Amino acid sequence: MIKEFFDQFPYILVGLEILYLVGIIFLAGKIIMDTKNTSKTLAYLLLIIFIPILGIIIYFVFGVNYRKNKFYTFKIERNEQVYQAVSTYIRETHYKTLEKYKNEVDPFLTTVNFLYNAGHSPLSQGNHAEILINGEGKFEKVFKVIEGAVHHIHLEYYIYDNDEIGNRLADLLIKKAKEGVIIRFLYDDMGSGKIGRQLLKRLKEGGIQVSPVNKITFRLLANRVNYRDHRKIIIVDGAEVFTGGINVSDKYINPNPHQYWRDVHLYMKGEAAFYFQFLFFSNWIFATEKVPEISQLYFDHKSKEKGNSLIQTAASGPDTKPSIMLSTASAVLSAKKRIYIVTPYFIPVETVLNAIKQAAISGVDVRLMVPKSGDSRVVNAAAYSYYEELLENKVRIFFYKKGFIHAKTMIIDDHFSCVGTANMDVRSQELNFEVNALIFNKEINEELQDLFHGDMNDCEEIHYNSWRKRPKYKVFFEHMARLLSPLI
Repeated sequence: MIKEFFDQFPYILVGLEILYLVGIIFLAGKIIMDTKNTSKTLAYLLLIIFIPILGIIIYFVFGVNYRKNKFYTFKIERNEQVYQAVSTYIRETHYKTLEKYKNEVDPFLTTVNFLYNAGHSPLSQGNHAEILINGEGKFEKVFKVIEGAVHHIHLEYYIYDNDEIGNRLADLLIKKAKEGVIIRFLYDDMGSGKIGRQLLKRLKEGGIQVSPVNKITFRLLANRVNYRDHRKIIIVDGAEVFTGGINVSDKYINPNPHQYWRDVHLYMKGEAAFYFQFLFFSNWIFATEKVPEISQLYFDHKSKEKGNSLIQTAASGPDTKPSIMLSTASAVLSAKKRIYIVTPYFIPVETVLNAIKQAAISGVDVRLMVPKSGDSRVVNAAAYSYYEELLENKVRIFFYKKGFIHAKTMIIDDHFSCVGTANMDVRSQELNFEVNALIFNKEINEELQDLFHGDMNDCEEIHYNSWRKRPKYKVFFEHMARLLSPLI
């Protein structure tokens, strides 16, 4: 019937074709003007040209620059509002610590100054830091610290599942709320799809303030899906903080011996909590559009237990400068002896990729540990496409075989370590809300080095000569996946 209609009125079909062509030309112009990343621009142009209709839908769902949207303008304004409330303490903390410990951070002074200037992130002193291995190590510590809360508990999670560990934590939070502790809980509506209405209802009825960061009504049509809150943060009484790769889910405590999940988390106590609190309040106000009374009780930096770690925070999101990406590149270029990187997804932006290659070529011992098999065939293939050029430039690559390694850590030389939520991929370094803790401490560095060397026993090292002999059809698929990597 449609064919007969156009056969009878062919000029209508010609008119539609002309309108479509004009639309594609205007959309191509919009993509070129709005998309700053060259590889992304080319990927979206190829999509709209070679995959009609579907390519346009994909662009509007994933590609529109919502940083310019009023939605994020509101958040930027609220960020500044929170910052003004704590700016004096942030400045005093940073300059006091920098003056006292300038020699200790001197090799990474460019990175330290960049994070302070780009995101108001102060270098803090006197922190206790503790590495937590897998969910088994994290959650027992979390339950113990939360049990001791007296004023408030703030949680912000990408994934919170309605399972045994999720309900155990929920029970404890409800118990503390009944004791009068203020509890606020932010979750990513995309990542926490399994949290369930019943658990959310139980939390709210239990006296817990709950909100998604970006509310998603229709998942398939959700344009905010592109900017996920990938952070994992717990703040207790303004003095104790947890962050790292471990979400709230049973799989992180390894109930199934055949699906081993390898991860790392970080516990901190001291002044480092201050900036995490700033980040949480910024996102809370953004999510709820309500400004709570921010008293000094939320910033209890005078913790009883003192440590010897200097800590600074790198945070990124659609409302900020790409601080994680740029601080990672800066730290890598500061290395003199070694760089050990662990990441589940290695699809780096060009800035970080070039920094890693430059460090390796200059003689730094650069090692990359990644899963042998990822949880997505396309993502895995895109990562594989980078390995030949890394191996060619003297980077050593280790495939973790025991299970899925989900840790996000980086060790540089003898004193610098990074533990956080950001993967080394385009999404984490340009789109998501992420947070990394940078620790300047020899003992933490040595502990992560020992952990890396221990995990190497469960790895297979790949070498340049054998890697480049892979079948050509695999190499072709990998490079096709890499072409789409800015959209993954």
